[in-house]
Amino acid sequence: MDVLEKKVVEAVEAVFPDLVRISSAIYDRPELGYEEREAAALLTDFLQDRGFEVEPGVGRVSTAFRASRGSSPAPSVAFLAEYDALPNLGHACGHNLIAAAGIGAGVALASVLPECGGCVRVIGTPAEEMHGGKIRLIEEGCFKGIDAALMFHPSVRNTVVKRTLAMTELRFAFHGKSSHAAAAPELGVNALDAMVLAFSGMNALRQQIPGDGRIHGIITRGGDAPNVIPAFTEARVAVRALERPVMENLIERVKGCIEGAARATGCTFEIETVGPAYEGLMPNRILASIFERKVEALGIPIDDPDPLGYIGSSDIGNVSRVVPAIHPELAICGFESLPHTSGFAVAARSERAETVMKTAAKALALTGLAVLRDVAVRERMAREFQCCRQEGESS
Repeated sequence: MDVLEKKVVEAVEAVFPDLVRISSAIYDRPELGYEEREAAALLTDFLQDRGFEVEPGVGRVSTAFRASRGSSPAPSVAFLAEYDALPNLGHACGHNLIAAAGIGAGVALASVLPECGGCVRVIGTPAEEMHGGKIRLIEEGCFKGIDAALMFHPSVRNTVVKRTLAMTELRFAFHGKSSHAAAAPELGVNALDAMVLAFSGMNALRQQIPGDGRIHGIITRGGDAPNVIPAFTEARVAVRALERPVMENLIERVKGCIEGAARATGCTFEIETVGPAYEGLMPNRILASIFERKVEALGIPIDDPDPLGYIGSSDIGNVSRVVPAIHPELAICGFESLPHTSGFAVAARSERAETVMKTAAKALALTGLAVLRDVAVRERMAREFQCCRQEGESS
């Protein structure tokens, strides 16, 4: 490491006790999307105390924020912080660690701004899990003027070039006619039968979809009493694929299953889209290669798993379509405790997780340093970004 890189690493070490404190506090008081008031206050207080100019409520989102240090407009690096929890599972996706790593990287890189120049931002992005909070911030222009957006995600593997799936959630319902299920079933129109047929149709559809396609959901209302023909049933289904056009085709086929079930049972139906559509991640390989070198030098070896293996969705995909971005994963436990499980929630408060979070903060800050002080890096990542965007638009 050269002198500036050593300063960045030392700056993370200096604030590490604070990062653990903040990560633990967020973990202990989990808040759902758009309700993360305590988490946002903890993060912004920490950044403000270290010289950042903090703008709360950016993008007309009360629990979002943007903290900045340095000259603007360019070059500029943004570290993204997530801090929403999962219903009933708390921080079973490790967002407490993402938030701590993001603020740690931001403070560390800001400490060398007098020598390297540029602007460092930390953007607090609420509601990743269920509402696509970053998408609202994109629409409000919160990512304009940024050269690179960087974050890490705790995981069960170490990888830097990964993909995520585009995703849209649908809510649909069937309306039938209630009747006594024993005395006069012939007078009813069974909305639960329609729901069962719809899910059976989607199950059959899975045999005929691309390998990266996903269709999964839950019945949120199936009826009120077993002796009453259900007059109303409701469900939510997520439809996913690597690329948005494929996802949109699958959505139409899912709608066909719903319409067919309604016709077969004599029900009427309604379908609506829930929340914004998540785009698939378009990882910037120039940034990813820098992060990989830095994190391996810090002691975490990167394996090369199938980028389509163990794959989910995130609104970082939408960010990656407007600015070069990376979303590397670093393991805090093994595959016996996958994210969104109680086992992963336990791991997110472990000593191993804290050590990984510290290493991630260092590697993110070092990657940001390379962006700020090397115009060639910025040019290469920008060229790749434009090429990937053009390929995506032509597909």
